This record gives sequence, structure tokens and C-alpha cells, in this order.
Amino acid sequence: MPGSKTGKPQRKNMIQITTIEQLLAKPICMMTGEEFTLLLKNSEKVTAKVPAEVVPEKHYEYGIEGLAKVFGCSVPTANRIKKSGIIDAAIAQVGRKIVVDAELALTLAKEAGTIKINKKWGKR
Repeated sequence: MPGSKTGKPQRKNMIQITTIEQLLAKPICMMTGEEFTLLLKNSEKVTAKVPAEVVPEKHYEYGIEGLAKVFGCSVPTANRIKKSGIIDAAIAQVGRKIVVDAELALTLAKEAGTIKINKKWGKR
């Protein structure tokens, strides 16, 4: 080849301009070292652009006693609330095991309007 003293073809350095978004889509095993370091250097900028989704933690109570604690009432009253069917969407029951989503139960009871929630006990 012309210009080659050893007979091997000369490789021209081709600079390819890529964006961070393109590098994020590219598998790491296919990246060059230069691309990987560029991605690492700019990782703080990329993570700052993506808003973190905040998922509120669910609060569960268990059994009729847990339901009584949610509503701040006695166990027999909690049993009547459960049997009324107003908060059925907040209750998961398998056999004798009862799991109550506390926030959903309070919301459903408030929307129904038949159960008065004491402000002192309403939100924990």
C-alpha cells in the first residue's frame, strides 16, 4: 500500500461524535474505552435530567386489631366497619388472614361519609 512501510494498510482515526443519549442506548460491551469514560464523566448530568419518581410507602395493618388501630376504635366497631363493605377495596383476606391498606381504608371511609373519622385518629 502506498505510504505504508510495513505493507499493512494504515488505519485513519475517524472521530465519531456521539451524544450521551446515544451512549446510554449502546451496550457497554460495544463501547470503546473513550466512550465509556465519556459516559462516566457525564453521568451526573444525565441523572440530574431524569426526575426520580417518588413512590409513597404503603402502610399496612393486619387483622381486626390493625383495622381498629387505623380507625381509632374498638375491635367490635372495626368488625362492623369491615362487614359494612365500605372499605372492601382496602382489604385483602385469605382465610382468616386480613391485610388492610390503611390509607385507602381511611380514604374510602371518608368518601362514603357514613363513618366519622376523628381528626385526632384519622391520619397516622
